[in-house]
Amino acid sequence: MQVNNNPDIDFPAAQVNISQPGAAPSEMETQITQRVESAIRGVNGVDEINSSIREGNSNTFVQFEIGTPTDRAVNDIRDALAQIRGDLPEGILEPQISRVDIAGDPIVFVAAETSDMSLEELSWYVDNTVAKRLLGVEGIAAVSREGGVDRQIRIILDPAALQAQGITAAQVNQQLRQTNLNAAGGRAEIAGSEQSVRVLGNARDAYELSQTQISVPGGRTVRLADLGEVRDAYSEQRTIAKMNGRQVISFNVQRSKGSSEVTVYDKTWEELKKIEKDDPRIHFSEISNNVDYTIAQYHSAMEGLWEGAVLAVLVVFLFLRDIRATLISALAIPLSAIPAFWFMSLMGITLNGLSLLALSLVAGVLVDDAIVEIENIVRHMRMGKSGYQASIDAADEIGLAVLATTMSIVAVFLPVALMPGISGQFFKAFGFTVVIAVLMSLLVARMITPMIAAYFLRAKGIQPHASGPMMNKYLDILKWSLSTERARAYRERKPGAIRAVLSMFRDHRVWMVGVGLGLFVLQGVLFATLSITFQPAMNFDFSNVRIGMAPGSTLEQTEAVVDRTAAIVMKDPDVEKVFERVYVGSGYVNIVLKKDRKKTSTEFERSLGPEISAIPDAQVNFLSQNGGGPGGAARDIMLYLGSDNPVLLYETANKISDEMAKLPGLRAPRVAGDLVRPEITIKPRFDLAADLGVTTTALSQTIRIATLGDIEQNSAKFSLADRQVPIMVSLSERSRRDLATLENLPVPTSSGGSVP
Repeated sequence: MQVNNNPDIDFPAAQVNISQPGAAPSEMETQITQRVESAIRGVNGVDEINSSIREGNSNTFVQFEIGTPTDRAVNDIRDALAQIRGDLPEGILEPQISRVDIAGDPIVFVAAETSDMSLEELSWYVDNTVAKRLLGVEGIAAVSREGGVDRQIRIILDPAALQAQGITAAQVNQQLRQTNLNAAGGRAEIAGSEQSVRVLGNARDAYELSQTQISVPGGRTVRLADLGEVRDAYSEQRTIAKMNGRQVISFNVQRSKGSSEVTVYDKTWEELKKIEKDDPRIHFSEISNNVDYTIAQYHSAMEGLWEGAVLAVLVVFLFLRDIRATLISALAIPLSAIPAFWFMSLMGITLNGLSLLALSLVAGVLVDDAIVEIENIVRHMRMGKSGYQASIDAADEIGLAVLATTMSIVAVFLPVALMPGISGQFFKAFGFTVVIAVLMSLLVARMITPMIAAYFLRAKGIQPHASGPMMNKYLDILKWSLSTERARAYRERKPGAIRAVLSMFRDHRVWMVGVGLGLFVLQGVLFATLSITFQPAMNFDFSNVRIGMAPGSTLEQTEAVVDRTAAIVMKDPDVEKVFERVYVGSGYVNIVLKKDRKKTSTEFERSLGPEISAIPDAQVNFLSQNGGGPGGAARDIMLYLGSDNPVLLYETANKISDEMAKLPGLRAPRVAGDLVRPEITIKPRFDLAADLGVTTTALSQTIRIATLGDIEQNSAKFSLADRQVPIMVSLSERSRRDLATLENLPVPTSSGGSVP
């Protein structure tokens, strides 16, 4: 059977992700997010819409009503967005609409290292070789790379040359799109045969591309090399991945729905070992995985199942004192469990946390019905009956009680299995596992146990049953607890109403009821004083730190803080290795702890928490095991505030944060919203712009392409044998640091010329 951590569930939700490089959050909200939400709001079955907006990216999460077919709902969203596609800005990437697949979380993170490849070559090796071979493994749904760079043909324009020639970066990009491509040319019939016609305009290498003639104002042409430098290089690095201080390429593997986490994990490493053997230059090392916990949970449940079964058999032998009767009872456990596994497999139930919990719960229940049957058969045999006759009489006598016992368990757990909603999808595995197991045990107890007993047990004539010193002692205690003799004697000796009431305190039954009530009250007191949490703190072999930088921080500044955090963590003797992920303005440190450590992962985090939190100019904290929040800022308690007034919203959030800091039991409350970021604003002089025929769109396009390059779907392409490489036209990073360079970029006018 398949072994997973959680059951596969169908969560009715979808995501809409739209990117517009360089766009501010306020522009993304008004021009994209609000229009997307308005279109989605009319889709049938929508229950809730949440959007998060960051620079250049809008993400809308749509949750549907429980029971809505997810595939149909996703198609409805796709149709709704297609109707407003023309209303969205031109500079966006194609909207990405995807269903939310809870089972699609990565199961393993792997780092790829080499000493014989450049960063670009290693990135392409992971994308082209590693990903393709892993996707050929059954059960793997996706392989996603983090870090690294992509190969690009970079055209680094010279601002002075652009000004001298009166041409813009957008015009250079547009001409390359129209000239540097291979296109269809139709069909011709030459020499009596039909032949296709192609137009081959693609340059063979970077040098040939640099000799491309570019039209400039005045009817002249210049070489592309005269306007800037043409390089066969790689994209600007925006993310960095490091393992123990060395830059690596990392990737994660996601399993497909319905497959086994453990099987997919084993097959993944089996294929990675083959890749290492085929290419000794490459080496893979594991950063973290979610499978070790699943395997430990599975083994723990199986051990508990075996221990429960063995102890149940020992208890049966202790009381029946008959080897043959004990063996018949013990046989009921595998005869009930194995068919239960078969029916679970037919129903698509995997061995996950909930189904394993159910199996552990019913380990003793599987033998209950058989014990009742076999004990009654043994009792009848000790009356002097044969094994065959005793089995018939005992099974007939106890049948209704056994059936009622099993059906009461089914009546409790079957509604749990049929619960609606997301909770019902989780508890389906639990409820049906219990129901199937106890029904199998009923079938064994009513049919197989009496049949085996009839021919396997040996009659030994009339014998005492349920007797002995321990049984006699138990019967004495039972008689005392039910005794009313002292109360009756007290009433007879001194009759009267008051004496009758006082006689109740001499009744042992009253004392037993009092003991029961006392225990019930004690349970209530203990329950009220216990701490309440969603789940206990677990001792994982890994931990995660999140670093948030001030708005406007560069990749180099973020890398320095992430390196400092990793250095603090590496000094701890319980740390085995550290993996760093660096983005612009944020970063993560994934920590792999030693298995033979003395501290739990929670104790490790508490010991290092104050030191990493003291790092200046950054928000550094461990991610909570149970918390969740935007941007991965997982904390135990999250409060969400909403308002149409951003200034008032932040003021209120800061006040709440200050008040929470005074409460006992809370540590380091923070406002998770993004701070105001620095920006350069360009305000058109509309009178001059109108006279010269310069539009705001032309200004925006000129600046965006010069500083970022055009979006990939609108950029020219360089065709290779195995792929197409985008040609990115932009200024150099050095030029982007000079405000005067941006001020003097030429902008096209309606007359065909340009102005700064």
